[in-house]
Amino acid sequence: MNDATSSPQSVLVLGATSDIARAITRRLVERRARRIVLAGRDRAGVERVAEEMREAGASDVTTVAFDAADVGSHREVIDKAFAGGDIDLAVVAFGALGDQSRDERTPEAAAALVTTNFTGAVSTGVALAERMREQGHGAIVVLSSVAGERARRSNFIYGSTKAGLDAFYQGLADSLVGSGVRVLVVRPGFVKTRMTEGMKPAPLSTTAEEVAEAVVRGLERGSGTIWVPGPLRAVMVVLRHLPRPVFRRLPI
Repeated sequence: MNDATSSPQSVLVLGATSDIARAITRRLVERRARRIVLAGRDRAGVERVAEEMREAGASDVTTVAFDAADVGSHREVIDKAFAGGDIDLAVVAFGALGDQSRDERTPEAAAALVTTNFTGAVSTGVALAERMREQGHGAIVVLSSVAGERARRSNFIYGSTKAGLDAFYQGLADSLVGSGVRVLVVRPGFVKTRMTEGMKPAPLSTTAEEVAEAVVRGLERGSGTIWVPGPLRAVMVVLRHLPRPVFRRLPI
């Protein structure tokens, strides 16, 4: 259960090796989260993150093999995570950026990106919600993106996967009202991480640590959706309502 300051004591991280996931987990450990379950495909990388969290002060850190594309295994992965007791907070942080120039010409590559970013997120979301309903409490944090608020020519396949993920978790949040379980959808802009290394930062860029701090504040406030950084909310209101002929001419 959350402690007296409403900080989660037990945390499950799906996609534990991502820079944003690591930053969020570190921030939660600093706030006295002690039981951490780390799940990911890169087993060596997950073990390195586990050691990092032990050094940060987590007293009970375990790892679970997890592949976002292997939807048939997701229920078992979630069950393993809950086998050690209730999970106060689950972070859905896995995802891939893809290669737009390749993906829009390669059906298999486009489908693979959709499977990881959307289908995998739906599968894990359903499993997490089921277990948290049973225990009567919990929170799910999901990393969406401002790219999903209006798909752009430069990354419309990635953007469409985030649009689907975002819509699913917004609906999941509505379905969980009254259950004791809540959902926080996080919409970062360009985040300076390993995934975006070599890319030119967009205006209002942010860092993994800034996203982590915003997530903690959002959980404390009981927010349902946050933008990181905050001014992106106003920017996206404008972009969402631009006429398509105008939107197409923007260098984005």
